[in-house]
Amino acid sequence: MAPSTRTPTLTAIPSAPADGRMSLRAKWTLGGAIGGGALAGLLATGSSALALYFARRVITPVKQRAADQEVLAVLRDGDVMQAIFAATPETTVEGVYGFFFDGGKGHARIGRIVSYSPADGTVLREVEAVYAGDFDAARRGWWSGAHYPDPAAAGIGAEDVLIDVDGGQAPAWLVRAEGGGRIWAIMVHGRGATRQEALRAVPPALELGLTSLLISYRNDGLAPSADDGRYGLGSTEWRDVDAAIGYALANGAQELVLFGWSMGGAICLQTADLSRHRHLIRALVLDAPVINWVNVLAHHAQLNRIPSLVGRYGQLMLGHPLGRRLTGLSAPVDLKAMDWVARAVEVRTPTLVIHSIDDEYVPYEPSAILAERNPDMVTFEAFSRARHTKEWNADPERWESVVKAWLRTQLAPRTNPGQRRAEEP
Repeated sequence: MAPSTRTPTLTAIPSAPADGRMSLRAKWTLGGAIGGGALAGLLATGSSALALYFARRVITPVKQRAADQEVLAVLRDGDVMQAIFAATPETTVEGVYGFFFDGGKGHARIGRIVSYSPADGTVLREVEAVYAGDFDAARRGWWSGAHYPDPAAAGIGAEDVLIDVDGGQAPAWLVRAEGGGRIWAIMVHGRGATRQEALRAVPPALELGLTSLLISYRNDGLAPSADDGRYGLGSTEWRDVDAAIGYALANGAQELVLFGWSMGGAICLQTADLSRHRHLIRALVLDAPVINWVNVLAHHAQLNRIPSLVGRYGQLMLGHPLGRRLTGLSAPVDLKAMDWVARAVEVRTPTLVIHSIDDEYVPYEPSAILAERNPDMVTFEAFSRARHTKEWNADPERWESVVKAWLRTQLAPRTNPGQRRAEEP
């Protein structure tokens, strides 16, 4: 729409009479103008404060998740343990999940649904294992896709290693494939999660002969914090993935596959775009990735009933050089540089995107659009009723089958156009 060329109409405040006295009408008009200006300023201040709160919430690491799932009762019959949970969108989805309680000190593995009573608002599920804490005393906690606490609990042999990153060393789990494996999988967890999240992908990686490196990165509670203590939403964290790639190459890797969940997907995309080793990255496997932060931030503004204009103001604070004084960022976050819907044709690494269409945290549409715009490089696999980053938990057989079949194609030996096939004369 072209800008209007009309001259705006101004309402004049009546002038005072010549004797200096102001009429009653003029006093009310002036008072209304002053009061209106004060109200507008107050509203603007309130909107700015809300926008700043929204912006800072996005980039500030959360030390403890909200305990938003309720345990109503724990039942025991010999060695069999079951729990009655309040029915929620999380607890009523089939699959195997982690349940953290007691402020994260307790961790249990929750299995299949035994019974579900919508009328009572309850669901009875098996408790497959309790790794830490007193589950009998658990009353509230949070649902997680991380159903194992460490490789040993999953029956996986792993080494604890340290990777040199900015500010110190970041711990990682190294799971070696039989024979060493010349292709390594670097596994990158999401925002507010830990490397536990990636344990689900290790068994299929091992089947493919991939050595796996499950990393930590800045501000995740294990790796050194960034100087500003803020998430870069992928714009800074990719450097820690690049350091992990350097570690892999120094220890026998020749090529790489990056796995990323949620914000970890955004980090992997940045790594494939900016890393000095990007030519060695054979493929990306992304689960519920953030393809477009503007879309995700708008979605969360809507979920939190924040007016869209205020949400956009918060985005502006994240990306503007002056905004960093308010947000605490050491440098602006370039959201446009991480908009892979707009940059779809620039994705040059074969990418598998797995995303549930009922994802409540990261909308799936940008993932689907990315594949539509760059079908030569991006394959989209839609799941349903899996929520956010829990596609494996809801249907592990399908998740592993899709990943293994796709990666086998991508990792097949490359033919050299300059060489003739052995059977050719």
